[in-house]
Amino acid sequence: MTDAKTQIEETVKSNDVVLYMKGTKTMPQCGFSSRVAGVLNYMGVEFQDVNVLADDAIRQGIKDYSDWPTIPQLYVKGEFVGGCDIITEMTLSGELDQLFEQNGVTYDKDAAEKIREANA
Repeated sequence: MTDAKTQIEETVKSNDVVLYMKGTKTMPQCGFSSRVAGVLNYMGVEFQDVNVLADDAIRQGIKDYSDWPTIPQLYVKGEFVGGCDIITEMTLSGELDQLFEQNGVTYDKDAAEKIREANA
């Protein structure tokens, strides 16, 4: 577990935005991971994807690291933000935009607005 924890810490601290997910950003392998990766991709956010299906130690380790039982998990500037439902709510309320702005993460404001308009 220590190796997985060390690897997770290094990943979340060395990348501005990290998504622990099932599959990859170009080929998600579950609906929840697909939704979060889709939002980030659509908004033009540069993010590191980590496929938990490729490593059982990371798959369990990320749950222990965040004390959060489900995948996907989004991290911004080393801080755990949430899973699919939380990211969806934050996107629709504009909170995700604020989080990105506060942390200097580049994203497409027009794309974020289009997501909200489509879900209004």
